Amino acid sequence: MQSEISPRDVCPHSLALSTEVIDLESEAVDFLSLFHAENPGLSPALPDRVAEVRAEIAATGTYTQTFEELTFGARVAWRNASRCIGRLYWNNLQVRDLRQVRSAEEIHRELCEHLRLATNGGRIRPMISIFAPDAPGSPAPRVWNDQLVRYAGHRSPDGAVIGDPAYLDFTDLVRSMGWQPSGGPHDLLPLVIEASGRRPEFFEVPRDIVLEVPLTHPEYPWFADLGLRWYAVPAIANMRLRIGGLDYPLAPFNGWYMGTEIGARNLVDVDRYNLLPDVAQQLGLDTGSESTLWRDRALVEINIAVLHSFESAGVKISDHHTESRRFLLHLAKEESRGRIVPADWSWIVPPISGGITPVFHRYYDEAELSPGFHLDEQASLRGRGKCPVPPGHTAG
Repeated sequence: MQSEISPRDVCPHSLALSTEVIDLESEAVDFLSLFHAENPGLSPALPDRVAEVRAEIAATGTYTQTFEELTFGARVAWRNASRCIGRLYWNNLQVRDLRQVRSAEEIHRELCEHLRLATNGGRIRPMISIFAPDAPGSPAPRVWNDQLVRYAGHRSPDGAVIGDPAYLDFTDLVRSMGWQPSGGPHDLLPLVIEASGRRPEFFEVPRDIVLEVPLTHPEYPWFADLGLRWYAVPAIANMRLRIGGLDYPLAPFNGWYMGTEIGARNLVDVDRYNLLPDVAQQLGLDTGSESTLWRDRALVEINIAVLHSFESAGVKISDHHTESRRFLLHLAKEESRGRIVPADWSWIVPPISGGITPVFHRYYDEAELSPGFHLDEQASLRGRGKCPVPPGHTAG
C-alpha cells in the first residue's frame, strides 16, 4: 500500500536531509499508513504519529517503533513471505519484543527461551523474537546460525560424514572457536552470537530444551534401526526483518513443520542425508533402472515415517495436501480483502506429489511487499560457516 502522505508533506525541510534519511522517512510513512489503514481509530492519529517519527528521524537518524507497530509489522512480514505455504495463521504470530536485550549472554538466554516457548510441549506456537535494529553508530546483534537448532556434521577418517553434511563447514568453524562435540550423529550445533560491537561467541544449546522426534515407520520395524530423529521447531535465525525502513537482523521466527520439509528435503537431498538409496535397499526395490520409480517409492515411505513419528509423539506437523488447501483458503481470504498474496510457485508447490495438490494448478503474484523477511548474502554465508572468525574470538 502506498502512503497518501509523503515525507515532504509533513516536513518541508526534508529536501536537505540525506538520501538515506529521506528513504527511511518514506518507508516509515508508507508503513505507518498501512498500519493505520488496517487498524482504524488508532491514537495518535496518522498525521500526528508521522510528525513524531519525522522529528525523531531528524534528531537521531532513526526512530523507535511502538510494540503495536512492531507486532503488526512482524505479522505482515509473515503474510508477505512469498516462499511460505503456511501463512493462513499469520495474524496469530506471537511477538516477543527483545529490543532492550544487548549482551551475548542475555541474547543466548532469550533464544533458549524462544525454543522453550515455541515448543510448548509439542503444540508448536508460531513465534518471533525481535532484538534491537540496526541504528546509526549501533549495529544490531546477529546470530550466525541459519536456524536455532541444527545437527553438526563430522568428517570421519574414511571420508564418511557423521551427522548433517550441509553443516560440515559450520561445524569446523565452531570447532576452531573451541567447541568440543561428541562427534555423534545428532550433536546440536552451538549458537554463534555476535552482540553489538563484540566479537562472535559460541553458546551451547541445552539438550533439554530441544524436543526431538525419533523416526519410525508404522509398517516397517527396520526403519527405527536407521537411528534417525528430527527436531520439532524449525526456527529460522538469519533472515533480516525489515519494517518501515528499520532492519532487525536478529529476529528468529518459527511455525511448525510441513512433513515434506523433513522427509522430501532434509533427509533425502544428496547434499544432506541422502537416504533414498538406503531406504530403497531396505524395501528391496530394484534400483537398477529409473523406470522402477524406486526413488519415488522410497520417498513416499520416508514421508509416511516422518508424519507417523511426529503424530505419534504428539508434535504438531502438517502434511502437504492439507497445507496446500489451507494456502488456497489464505489466498481467498486475502483477495477478498483486496490484498495481493505474493507467492513463489517453486516454493509453494510441495516437493512431493506436487501435481496432485491444488496449489500446482495456478499462477501467483510475485510481488515483493513490505514489511518482509530478507536473506542477505553475508548472512547466508555465515549460516554455512563460510565466514572466517575474527582473531581473538572467545567462547561462551
